[in-house]
Formats: sequence, structure tokens, C-alpha cells
Amino acid sequence: MAINEEFRKQQRKRYRSMRAVKDIVMALIILGIGFLMFFGKHFHLLQGLMESKDPLILNIFGSLCVLYGGFRLYRGIKHEY
Repeated sequence: MAINEEFRKQQRKRYRSMRAVKDIVMALIILGIGFLMFFGKHFHLLQGLMESKDPLILNIFGSLCVLYGGFRLYRGIKHEY
């Protein structure tokens, strides 16, 4: 009986670790996209794509990406599952 409980405890710990890594990696990707939306024109990244889009839409989408990426990063660091 104790072996089964120990196995489940290790399994939950591994799940939390994997979920934390996934959240941190996804947060970095989403934050990168958000900052690309904000500063892509300044660094001439994806210049043709950035010039054809409305700046208001880029700022709104960039803001949402930064907020959601920040939330994912917070959740990955705090391990709140």
C-alpha cells in the first residue's frame, strides 16, 4: 500500500515539473511574439508583414500576448496547478 502511495506522489511531482517547463517555454514564446508585435518595426524584423498591418491591431494583439505570456510565466514559476 505504501509503495503505491509513493509512486503516486512521484508521479504528481513529475507531472508538476513537466507542466512547469511547458508553461515557461510557452510563456517565452508568447512573450516573444508580443514583443515582436511592439518592436518589430523598430528592428526591421518582418518589415513587409508589419507595414501591411494596422498599428492598432498590432498593439492590441501584442498587449494580449504580453499579458497572457506573463500569466503563463507566473503560473509556471509558482507551480499553481
